[in-house]
Amino acid sequence: MTPDEIEAMFTRSDGGYLCARWGRPIAPIVFGVDDATLAVVKGAIEAVAVLAGHKVVETDPELGANLMIFFFRDWNELLDLPDLGRLIPDLDPLVARLTGADANQYRIFRFDEAGAIKASFVFVRMDQHLSDVPAETLALTQVVQTIVLWSDTAFQDRSPLGQVPGGGDGAVILRPEISNLIRAVYDPVMPVCARDASHAMRLSARVAMG
Repeated sequence: MTPDEIEAMFTRSDGGYLCARWGRPIAPIVFGVDDATLAVVKGAIEAVAVLAGHKVVETDPELGANLMIFFFRDWNELLDLPDLGRLIPDLDPLVARLTGADANQYRIFRFDEAGAIKASFVFVRMDQHLSDVPAETLALTQVVQTIVLWSDTAFQDRSPLGQVPGGGDGAVILRPEISNLIRAVYDPVMPVCARDASHAMRLSARVAMG
């Protein structure tokens, strides 16, 4: 990826550059799936964390779970979840907005004092389109979009996943350039949060190094 292509991955629709990674081990919890799908989602989290060189743990000492992933059929189901309104201020108007937009996914991030990701809430409404997507593909897509704070437009035109060569119908893998970029973001010498576009040049250099 060129520096300009990398910069675009973290330049938000308002024109600001922002890249952040997790600053603490990820402690996930998944709601609304059966045991088989739970294993798939947790497997995707583990795989992407290994790629990034980041840790996955059972419990966050401050928050308990710091990555909460919700699967459901209707946005209004969120309003019935105990304590979710305490974790997410203005939940009612958010649900109304997402319902009006006919959205099928939404992610919220929380950050620590250094700007690193400290928690994330991932909401996936299983509409007809997402219900037709294989569980492995859906899980990997959501986890990739949560391991790093990407631009809100980063994957509008192209998925972070690609077809596995010779893998048959439906077999997918994380695109190599996205894998390399995630590794670069998690390079220990890189900042946990960056707001200057010159950061993209540094990422490009690390991607080029392999």
